[in-house]
This record gives sequence, C-alpha cells and structure tokens, in this order.
Amino acid sequence: MGVLLSILEKKIKKFSIQITLDDEDDARDALVSINAGAGGTDSQDWAEMLFRMYTRWIDKKGYKLQIIDYQSGDEAGIKGATLRVSGVNCYGFMKVESGVHRLVRISPYNASGKRHTSFASVFVYPEIQDEIKIDIDESDLRIDVYRASGAGGQHVNKTSSAVRITHFPSGVVVQCQQEPSQHRNKEIAFKVLKSRLYQLEKKKQEQKMQNLHDGKDDIAWGSQIRSYVLHPYRMVKDHRTGFEIGDVDRVLDGDLDQLIEGVLLA
Repeated sequence: MGVLLSILEKKIKKFSIQITLDDEDDARDALVSINAGAGGTDSQDWAEMLFRMYTRWIDKKGYKLQIIDYQSGDEAGIKGATLRVSGVNCYGFMKVESGVHRLVRISPYNASGKRHTSFASVFVYPEIQDEIKIDIDESDLRIDVYRASGAGGQHVNKTSSAVRITHFPSGVVVQCQQEPSQHRNKEIAFKVLKSRLYQLEKKKQEQKMQNLHDGKDDIAWGSQIRSYVLHPYRMVKDHRTGFEIGDVDRVLDGDLDQLIEGVLLA
C-alpha cells in the first residue's frame, strides 16, 4: 500500500508540474547567462561553481548543452558564461533560476580566513527563432471590394476591383486599388497584410525581451533568490519558497530538481 501511495504521489507531482508549464515560451530552448558580481576573485570563483552546477544538472536532465561564451576570471573562476540549452520544456524549468545567487563561505582567496559573501547573477531567456511565421486564418478577415477611384474622385474603372481587407484580431486594415484586376489587388493586399502582421509580431517579441531584461535585479545584497551557505553551517535556502536543503554538496553537484520544482509548484 505504501509503495502504491508513493508511486501515486510521484505521478500527481509530475502532472502538477507539467500543467504549470503552460506559458507559450516554456517549450522553447533556453539561453542562460551567468555573471560574477562585485567581489573580485571570490565572485568569479562562485560564478564558475554555478556554471559547474548547471552543466551537471543539464547533463542529468538529458538536455543538450552548447557553450556560446566563456570568459575566464583574472586569477580563478569566470567573469561570465553564456549557455544554450535544448530539451523538452527547457526554458519552462530553467526560467526559475533567473536572479541573484548568494554564497557564504570561508574565502579560499583570503589569507585571514574570514567569512566572505559572494554574489553572481543567472539570467535565462527563451530562445526566440529569427523566422516569424505568420498564419492568417481567413475566418479572421473581412474582405470588401469597391470601385477604385483616382484623384478628384474620377473612377479608374467601372468594376469593383479595389480590395480592402480587415484583420479582426489585430485591427489592421489594408487596401489596394492600383491594379485593374480585383484578383491582383487582393493578392497585393494580402502581402501588405502579412508584412504588417510580421512587424507587429516582431515588435511584440522585442518588447517581451525588453521586459525580461528590465526585470533583472542588481547583483547585490537583498535581491538574491537563493543562498548557499558553507559556513558557519551548511544549507541551501530558496528565498521565494522558504525551502531549505542541508546537503549543499548535492545541490552544487547539480541536484536542483527539488528547488526548481518547489518554485514551479509554489
């Protein structure tokens, strides 16, 4: 009975996580940027520890990793790195890692052996494809035909060859009357409509990326999403959920599922 209950709980949890990944970007690949904060060598070493943690988690998930950029630190660690991660619901899982990560430990780079706090930022973007596909549903259109007229109201022709297309979802209206053929005017109007919708979609994507970028926190005290404490006690705490794990080494070795799932289910 206990085994069956455990299996059922795992299935319910998995289903609960899947239904949270319903954002249009969740299924996309992810671009992950890791950057050392202020604090010199200690922060650069911390950024490299995060890099190692994420690459191990990515490997455990069976995701595909591509290192796009890697900037070594002056003495140790890294100044920053950018990863491209591919896999099922990749961005949906990794987006919760965006924010400032704080490390508390005895600094290996300080001869006095004092406790040191380091910061590094992780920022996760959905990978937006360059090619924007515009599919127009004809049920979303109203097509009107009318007589084309020239300057001064003179009729260019006596047939209803001019075409006006209204796209209801966007409110875009295009019209064409330059050709004597209604069919040709309709063809041109469709091309104009598609171009207008393409520009609208492109602006929407650019705005989305700008909003994500504007949401980035300063890499400093008070803005951290998670703390990793190695001294005077050992603990990882996610400040958004209050969830704590005592086995810091396991987390730093890439065992992040509990932390990630906790945020998704919160």
